[in-house]
Amino acid sequence: MTQMRWLELLSTVRMGSKTQSSEQARSPFHKDYDRIIFSQSFRQLNRKTQVHPMAQHDGIHTRLTHSLEVSCIGRSLGMLTAEKIKDQLPPWVSAADVGAIIQAACLAHDIGNPPFGHAGEYAIREWFDDATHSNFLTALSPAEQADVRQFEGNAQGLRLLTKIDNHPDDGGMRLTYATLGAYLKYPWLSKTIEEQGDVAAHQRAKFGCYQSEKHILQQIAEQLGLIQLGNLHYCRHPLTYLLEAADDICYALIDLEDGIVLNMLSYEQVEPIFLNLLGDYPRPQELAMPLSTWQQKIAALRGRVMKRLVEEVSNAFARCHEQILMGQLQGSLLQYCAPDIAPGIQAAKNLARDQIFEHPQKAGLEIIAHQSLQNILDAFVPLTTPHKTLNFKEQRLMAMLQRAGAQFSDHHYSNIMQVLDIISKFSDHQAYQLAQQLQGNKVGLI
Repeated sequence: MTQMRWLELLSTVRMGSKTQSSEQARSPFHKDYDRIIFSQSFRQLNRKTQVHPMAQHDGIHTRLTHSLEVSCIGRSLGMLTAEKIKDQLPPWVSAADVGAIIQAACLAHDIGNPPFGHAGEYAIREWFDDATHSNFLTALSPAEQADVRQFEGNAQGLRLLTKIDNHPDDGGMRLTYATLGAYLKYPWLSKTIEEQGDVAAHQRAKFGCYQSEKHILQQIAEQLGLIQLGNLHYCRHPLTYLLEAADDICYALIDLEDGIVLNMLSYEQVEPIFLNLLGDYPRPQELAMPLSTWQQKIAALRGRVMKRLVEEVSNAFARCHEQILMGQLQGSLLQYCAPDIAPGIQAAKNLARDQIFEHPQKAGLEIIAHQSLQNILDAFVPLTTPHKTLNFKEQRLMAMLQRAGAQFSDHHYSNIMQVLDIISKFSDHQAYQLAQQLQGNKVGLI
């Protein structure tokens, strides 16, 4: 039976790098973390939606704070898991190294997301669905049409990390293959619309790589020894399961805290969720203290719940280690933990779905967000048609795109992807303000 090897999976080779250098103070994987955290694309996450578009409350999570928290859980998961399987790892790899790989990958896991979160993804997909009605995409192959009609933050993130930022078309951020492999939650290409059938834009299958980066996907897979499951379709890097668990833990639990802050939930609704996830762990003393605020209580609960979940997930990884290396693990690691864990996490997600995601306040903001992106796409994407004669307004719009780095060619698909690169980097507020300007509702003052 084919099995992946940690010797290859933990590769320190950098994509696009011409030299290999070492430092006393930092491992190659710590360098990955530093490169991501100092990048402009990561900084832009500061005002991008995690759950609540254009939130005015300073304590509400953005993509940036969410990513930082996921990276902390990911680091703990990586270090603890490495201790439990250390006999299987190369002797030069420390628990801190494994923790740093996952920490860096977690830091980048949402870096390709557009403004307004999932509402932004749906707005982009639906715009391109409508564009097919006017034969706008006829010059694109079915696979290229699938990419733009299924805009995917994960695939956009891979493009950004490996091709757009820092060293364009020459390795991007030049991260190690180990970190890039751990980042790739879905190491395969998009399916065509015909293959997916009549599925709504928000229900389409996730994927991790566009046609424009398929050679990069193949390069990563070959360097790491990922098992091939089909044409340009590979099994996950083992550490990706820990990234996924860290993300699940954070958004399932911390979204509920934001709901309390925004008066969409009460603490009394959330406390039982956390208590159930504690299992046999002792309850924090803050719950019995009469002067404890809800913030103090939930912080104490969250800390203990996360400690238990990190222990459970690392144990599950160790138990399923051989299955994971053979690329045969189905589902997420949370399903292989103690039997109360997966239902407990699902209960948290259900409460968020019913009381937060469907809240009228959030729905109203998502409508504004959706229309803002549609207005921007209306303005910019028609300019991508090769050899288009531009009127006065279109010339001004083209100048805006060129200042943002667009260099259009005769390749329609490539031109569209460049526009999506620019739009996906916008923060919520940048996108909203630009949409207002395009509609003539804002006058820029010099």
